[in-house]
Amino acid sequence: MISYSLPASKRRRQPLVIALLLLIAVWTWHSTRTSKATHDEGFYPERYPLAWKHVSMASTPSGAWYIPPEWLEPSEEAPRNILEAAQLAQRLATKGNRHIPYSKIPLIIHQTWKDTNLVTWKPDILEGVEQWLTYATAAGNQSMAYFLWLDDGCRDLVRGMQPDLVDYVDAMPLMVEKSDVFRVLVVNLIGGVYGDVDTLPLRSPASWLDHTDVSPWMDPETGKTYSSPRKPIELILGIEGDNRPDTDDYWRMGYNYPIQLTQWALASAPDHPILNSFVSNFVAMVKDITRPYRGDAKATKDALYRVDPIELTGPAAVTLATMEYLEKKDGLRWDALTGLVDHGRSKAVGSTLIYPITAFSPGRGKWHGMGSKPITDPDARVLHRAQGSWKTPNLRVEFGKFCRTVFGGCRDWSRVP
Repeated sequence: MISYSLPASKRRRQPLVIALLLLIAVWTWHSTRTSKATHDEGFYPERYPLAWKHVSMASTPSGAWYIPPEWLEPSEEAPRNILEAAQLAQRLATKGNRHIPYSKIPLIIHQTWKDTNLVTWKPDILEGVEQWLTYATAAGNQSMAYFLWLDDGCRDLVRGMQPDLVDYVDAMPLMVEKSDVFRVLVVNLIGGVYGDVDTLPLRSPASWLDHTDVSPWMDPETGKTYSSPRKPIELILGIEGDNRPDTDDYWRMGYNYPIQLTQWALASAPDHPILNSFVSNFVAMVKDITRPYRGDAKATKDALYRVDPIELTGPAAVTLATMEYLEKKDGLRWDALTGLVDHGRSKAVGSTLIYPITAFSPGRGKWHGMGSKPITDPDARVLHRAQGSWKTPNLRVEFGKFCRTVFGGCRDWSRVP
């Protein structure tokens, strides 16, 4: 009888591969579990008093908000919904010249979530929202308006202020894609700071900018100087991935570009051309994807579902719009934004400021840290807890991630289920 057996080298690798697959399966199962509340409602007013008062107890079908009392005038009518409240805050911020120093960005904070029931929130979200509200309710010129938008409020913003986008946003099969578009729209239409609910602000947005952030800097390769003369900042974005362009590090770590921006936190004055470009690119991409399937709703939805959200509405889309605009308008060499050669400094290009990785991605550690400094560093503004509530755990996607990172393979594998 002839026996068939695997070569010794492959037999030795089998247990490793099996163990790896089991590990990924266990992680996938664990990540689908939802944390349950361990406290009754009496705990929340004491532990998270600001979130309880200004979110849970002030909730409406469209969301919850806080406008500093000193901003308001006695004759001001109470807003009926979150859109009216946001438009009021925009007018009051403009009238009172309430902006982040060195910028035209109004002192308004925006977040979005699925409900205002604190009992169902995870501890990281509770802590983050409480801290955002702590900064918002600060005394004097540090005070800010705060808005937590629910789904109805997000729809009201699009319908009320940019109705031509309603069909495109409604066509998105994933809530994360709708959220991605909303965050850009809200800071581009109302203005202010946006932060995911799983972010923890480490500094008040009112102190995000100082003279060092807007000081001139020079591209060491071209010798070109930027941000001179100084201009008020109108858009703030931060780097999430900072890799050398002559290596494969960026795609092995899951990035589309060696230098990639994030959008779990951003800030803008209304009507910024880069954010307008993002919206135009989004509309054009949706048209291209859906054009072959006109009249077939299911095929259209399936086609949109197959597109990576990171490229359609996420960080890669924000990076592309920013890169194209700054390269064309200001002659920026995109790779000059790296912080790997200057220990990470803010770089203003015209009215746009790009933070180094530490600003919105501090504490990444030494392994593939990409220059990220500890969360205690003065450059750190926001900590992202990366709850990833939009992600659907998928064994193949997770294995592809492992394969890219460890072995440098699987580059073309989809990052979505």
